[in-house]
Amino acid sequence: MEKIRLLTYLAPSIPSGLFELVAEEIEARTGVAVALDFETAVSGPTPDDDPFAQDRADLAFVCGPSLALLRAAGRPVEIVAAAPVFDDPRNGGRPVYFSDVVVRRDHPAGELADLRGSVWTYNDRRSLSGWFRMLSKLEALGFGRDPDAFFARVVPSGSHLASIDLVARGEADVSAVDSNTLLLARKRSPVLEERLRVLETWGPSPVQPLIARSGLPPPLPARIAAALLGMGESPDSSRRLREYGVLRFAPVLERDYRELAFDRS
Repeated sequence: MEKIRLLTYLAPSIPSGLFELVAEEIEARTGVAVALDFETAVSGPTPDDDPFAQDRADLAFVCGPSLALLRAAGRPVEIVAAAPVFDDPRNGGRPVYFSDVVVRRDHPAGELADLRGSVWTYNDRRSLSGWFRMLSKLEALGFGRDPDAFFARVVPSGSHLASIDLVARGEADVSAVDSNTLLLARKRSPVLEERLRVLETWGPSPVQPLIARSGLPPPLPARIAAALLGMGESPDSSRRLREYGVLRFAPVLERDYRELAFDRS
């Protein structure tokens, strides 16, 4: 194979530099050139814009619901058996993340139920932490999976970073954001600690997977997983990973992502 085409749907909420580092590592450890591409409009594909069917990519970092949607449509994809462990004590050293519900620090709400009639902002409707978790919570509150029955307005922001900014500036009341994105945003901008607070935390969820198109040479996905699991072994690679809030990559299994099937709608 002359080149591996790696596509990520997770930037800019997860810094692009992390995926550049991953591409470098895969190339160095497999001996196959890696071409990295970014899709920033959505958190992941559906069968209608499947990057494997469109011959755009061989590998893709996607938000979990896309894996469920592609599988439900019978698309031949597999999970690469390695995923990042972010430096959040709540993760417990596992490749997981949370959906952190953020409001301005001075907002009087004590829980999601207090936010009826507020303005909700979200990254996109393919996001587990930003959209589907909210739908499940509204259903549990008796509003079905209908944001318009609960919120005054729902406003797409385009990314978790943009959602954080809209809430911090008071242009939206509340959002649910990827906990790892929030962790990194707080480190880059300590003023967020003064402007925002986490109202509720939902999860954990399995961290966004790296998926591969079926049909790659059989040893390659395993070699790619081994390359990722070996990241952080040297002081230099460990330092570079930590710049992006990542401790290491850890093994993942197919069964770790089974819970995502309920979020296909």
